Amino acid sequence: MASSTARGSSGTVKLRADAARNRTQVLAAARTAFRELGTAAPLDEIARRAGVNIATLYRRFPDRDALIRQVVVDGFTLVLQAAQAALQSAEQDPLGAIENYLLQVVDQRDLIVLPLAGGPVTDDPEANALQQQIAAALDELIATARTKGAIRTDVTAVDLTITSVLICRPMPYLPTEDATALVTRHARIFIAGLAPGAAQPLPAPPAYEDITSRHLSQTI
Repeated sequence: MASSTARGSSGTVKLRADAARNRTQVLAAARTAFRELGTAAPLDEIARRAGVNIATLYRRFPDRDALIRQVVVDGFTLVLQAAQAALQSAEQDPLGAIENYLLQVVDQRDLIVLPLAGGPVTDDPEANALQQQIAAALDELIATARTKGAIRTDVTAVDLTITSVLICRPMPYLPTEDATALVTRHARIFIAGLAPGAAQPLPAPPAYEDITSRHLSQTI
């Protein structure tokens, strides 16, 4: 039987085109199933949605934890890219940078199925490294906005993280356009609430470590 991998000129292993396509389809089906059914979604149901047999799924992902880890890593990578893009414009327009970050996350919410906080946390080193980089980038983004006087002084990166998690929660019974309009509206309400000089002080936020310390076996 032909191998599903090949070595490139640099010696790195590359998936054959059909194997790469199967992997992409499995991950897309997993994101949909996790969003609808939680991370306990049956693997045979994920394989069915991907249009592959269960043996093909296991060739790409040997167990449920491996599949969850990859979905987490893919989602965290998108969040980190959004945070880094926001940092590039934070000095010139800090509030606009925060808004752009939040709206970019909203736009990609179907790909960020397992949230940065409140979802299962993997012990995978790559996922943990991404999580730490995201936390550092958002801390820098909020600190820059605070230094510039663009936001109230009691706002933290945790507020930004939790807001993005809450407004990106699935709303499966709403048409996509309506759901997008609502989450965009609430993102902008949050941005407006960041203005300095608000009358009501905020309660103390939890530490970032507190909101990300959950077990991999828990479902969303």
